Amino acid sequence: MATQDWSRSELGPPEDWPPALRLTLDIMLNTPLPMLLMWGRQQVMLYNQAYAISAGSASASPPGGAIPVVPPAPWSWNPQAIEQCWAGQSLVFPRQALKLWRDGRVLETNFDLHYTPVRDAGGAVAGILCALAPASAPAVPAASAGRLRILVVEDNQDAQYLVCEMLRAFGHEVSAVANGEAALELLAGAPFDVLFSDVSLPGMSGVELARVALQRQPRLRIVFASGYSASLTSHLDFPAVSMQKPYDIEQLQQVLHNLG
Repeated sequence: MATQDWSRSELGPPEDWPPALRLTLDIMLNTPLPMLLMWGRQQVMLYNQAYAISAGSASASPPGGAIPVVPPAPWSWNPQAIEQCWAGQSLVFPRQALKLWRDGRVLETNFDLHYTPVRDAGGAVAGILCALAPASAPAVPAASAGRLRILVVEDNQDAQYLVCEMLRAFGHEVSAVANGEAALELLAGAPFDVLFSDVSLPGMSGVELARVALQRQPRLRIVFASGYSASLTSHLDFPAVSMQKPYDIEQLQQVLHNLG
């Protein structure tokens, strides 16, 4: 980074860089975690030494050039996530398997990926910082005897996406909808093992949904996720497990293990 001729890059000389870029680079270059930064819609790529070593990029072209035709794995594995960051959302993806080029071959390595929008002085998203942390949980087999068919009902699209990805990583078969009415349509056409629902939903509540769902599929097991305390679901007239948001990956895995 120190020896790069920035005047020949898209960024121009360092004295002309915006404060947000300077601060982000200072953080990135002084952390032991692998990090890389996509700056601007021209997609200038910058990364620290930890990322260069982790991804086998130490001999690649110096940072400051545009994202190559074959982008780095943290950018290419989920283009939708990148677009969500450009829209201003901070995202976390636990235990994602990335294919990295090392020692002349492709190796698959698990990381927790943290994406943070970087805003300019006017509040607009000017870049995306990605940090790669060691995976937080042990690998879960892609399929197991405890495989469940799970229907997720969650109207927050970010929360729905994240919980579905975690459930699939555990080896379960997952369908997802945003409201109770759509859930009942799916329940009418296929059997499920678990209904995993938010309590507060647009229209029909999660509790109302569960009550109707159990009439249609009596063997269905109910898991509620809520930002409120478990006392909301402690006096129900049917059995249910309650998880208070926010919950972590270990809590979710333990609840499903108990159900299985």
